[in-house]
Amino acid sequence: MRTLIRQVSIFDGSGSAPQAGAVLIDGERIARVVLGGKALASEQADVVIDGGGMTLMPGLVDAHTHLTWGSSVEKIYHQFILSPDELKVAAWRNARVLLDHGFTSIYSAGALGDMIEPQLAAAIATGETPGPRLVPSTLERSPEGDESVDTGDVFNGRGPEAMRKFVAYCKDEGVQSIKLVVSGEDALKPNSAMDVLYTREELEAAGEAAREAGLWIAAHTYSPEAIGLALDAGARILYHCSFADEAAIERMAADKDRLFYAPGPGVSIAAIEASPPPHVDMTHMKASAKVRMGLEGKLVPELKARGVRILIGGDYGFPFNPHGRNARDLDHFVRHYGFTPAEALRSATQYGGELMGLEVGLVKEGWLADLLLVDGDPTADVAILQDKDRLTMIMKGGAFHKAPAEIVTTDQSIF
Repeated sequence: MRTLIRQVSIFDGSGSAPQAGAVLIDGERIARVVLGGKALASEQADVVIDGGGMTLMPGLVDAHTHLTWGSSVEKIYHQFILSPDELKVAAWRNARVLLDHGFTSIYSAGALGDMIEPQLAAAIATGETPGPRLVPSTLERSPEGDESVDTGDVFNGRGPEAMRKFVAYCKDEGVQSIKLVVSGEDALKPNSAMDVLYTREELEAAGEAAREAGLWIAAHTYSPEAIGLALDAGARILYHCSFADEAAIERMAADKDRLFYAPGPGVSIAAIEASPPPHVDMTHMKASAKVRMGLEGKLVPELKARGVRILIGGDYGFPFNPHGRNARDLDHFVRHYGFTPAEALRSATQYGGELMGLEVGLVKEGWLADLLLVDGDPTADVAILQDKDRLTMIMKGGAFHKAPAEIVTTDQSIF
């Protein structure tokens, strides 16, 4: 099917100013992009959408997603660990919720159960269930013992050979990105952020095995030492990095052509804002969040100035930070990190597509037609993307997940 979207203001994802134009979609890909006063004829298309000056832009990409962290704007869980059956229900629901809110691609930062994400990714790809394009992960691998962060498990014990076996296990399972918890986590265990939870030999073995298997590594890192070890292991994306010193900043900047970075302000701001019931103690989480945001307020602009690709994605899925609020990260980038709205949008589109390794994130001829039609101008106010009712169209691979109210069919025989 050929779909023409005309009379729109096109934000192409590159950070450039929007331009009036039209886009022709043929099948799952963008066939033509015409800017300015030129127009594409309606007879070129089976379906025509008049945008009325609304903004056409790429679908959003979340670079730090935990689908098995159950809570969403549709259902809040007051326990973190769910039964296997409910965990699957929550993950399937959260994938659809994210697509409902304009996220057409997501990169997993770890799961709470084996095989859930590879199975979900396959179900999405075959159309069995709605959801974004998904780079699936498995259990966050954190070492056992007093130093561990209680969000993962260890397979086959410690040591380099155990890491190689874990990578092989992930390859067999259908995982694309392995999540390694390299640093501690103050929010869960006070004063642990500077702890390093692996030996250099373990991380080097994981990196070598991942490269041989064609897998990526995502790393939870706070301390300068953890950042360096993860980069030495070839990590594709680093999360947090709040305590990076000048040497770590230099190292990240030197690796900017292969590295992605997602600071994750969503969970920090939500923790600071949360008003939990009296029996829920968020003291440590709130204190840690304030420290992190203070440090990242200087770190993130510095890394941006040095050309590091910085992406949105903020540990959504807690009861106080549910899935469906992910677009808040865009506003956090503007308010706390000094991004312009267009820069924040580029982080969520072009850079996100580059992280996914797919032809998404740009309104560009030949690329996959993962597109949003937005009632308003997000380059003037990114906060409008927090309102899913402002998304008048959500398209993934040329197919409507949400169709606009007004569609003109030029060839009735196609239906």
